[in-house]
Amino acid sequence: MDTSIVIAILIVAVAIFVICAGVKVVPQSETRVVERLGRFHSVLSPGLNIIVPFIDKPKVVYTRRIETGVNGRQIVRMTSTSAIDLREQVYDFPSQQVITRDNVTTEINALLYFQIVDPKKAVYEIDNLPNAIEKLTQTSLRNVIGELELDETLTSRDTINSKLQGILDDATNKWGVKVNRVELQDITPPQSVRIAMEKQMQAERNRRAEILNAEGEKQSLILRSEGEKMSRINQAEAQKQSQVLKAEGESRAKIQLAEAEAEAIRRVAEAVQSTHTDPATYLLAMKYIETLREMTSGQDNKTVYIPYEASSVLSSIGSIKNLFNTK
Repeated sequence: MDTSIVIAILIVAVAIFVICAGVKVVPQSETRVVERLGRFHSVLSPGLNIIVPFIDKPKVVYTRRIETGVNGRQIVRMTSTSAIDLREQVYDFPSQQVITRDNVTTEINALLYFQIVDPKKAVYEIDNLPNAIEKLTQTSLRNVIGELELDETLTSRDTINSKLQGILDDATNKWGVKVNRVELQDITPPQSVRIAMEKQMQAERNRRAEILNAEGEKQSLILRSEGEKMSRINQAEAQKQSQVLKAEGESRAKIQLAEAEAEAIRRVAEAVQSTHTDPATYLLAMKYIETLREMTSGQDNKTVYIPYEASSVLSSIGSIKNLFNTK
């Protein structure tokens, strides 16, 4: 009785072990590659799957995992597992030294976003997929950076990311991997180059500041000259208008004076005609007398010489006297 019970218990235990070995539960977004007697058999889908115990066996693959050490440094570890993650994965590669086209050694680290789309190819087309992707990314990054100068490397991250993505996507296509994008995190030139770049940047800023100051002074001089030009034009216009108005005033004054003199001469001529005296001789005598009065005016003693030709003019004074006596 005891022996039969023990045998039954053993049979039940073996049955449970066989059932457990044949039942595989696959989580969502994961899969397993099953081999039967060493050859590819199937790819398990998420959920409950039944395999033949001891005949079907999940294929062991490598995975890359980052752990944080005691001193805070990140440590990359390679582990083996039968689970294949179908989600998008991120590989953060450590910094590596690359040489640009102008022979400047620069440290660059990159992020790689990829996803396994064909588990069978990822298992059988490449050994140690994480290590292969890391080495391929490093070599491709060296090739791309080697075609660019340092200034282009610092200012063309999007271009470098696009080139790396295209190269890696083509290379990993036969591995059943889809590279979604590549991102450069840090580009660190040598300290001497950084110092030179800072000096160059400072010099460029000073140059731009001087250019802006020169442009400002230029605009200021232009505006100032235009203001002076307009001021001179306005002053010239004002002087022109003033001279025009002055000339018009003098012209009108001369016209009025001429008209007054003409009226005076007309009246004198009418008055002189009654004495039978030539009006021109009369006017000439009057001007002559006025001139003599101006010549003899003043405090100094003066000697006045009257030319002989003036006697004919002075002879008309008697006529002038007769004229006043008549009036």
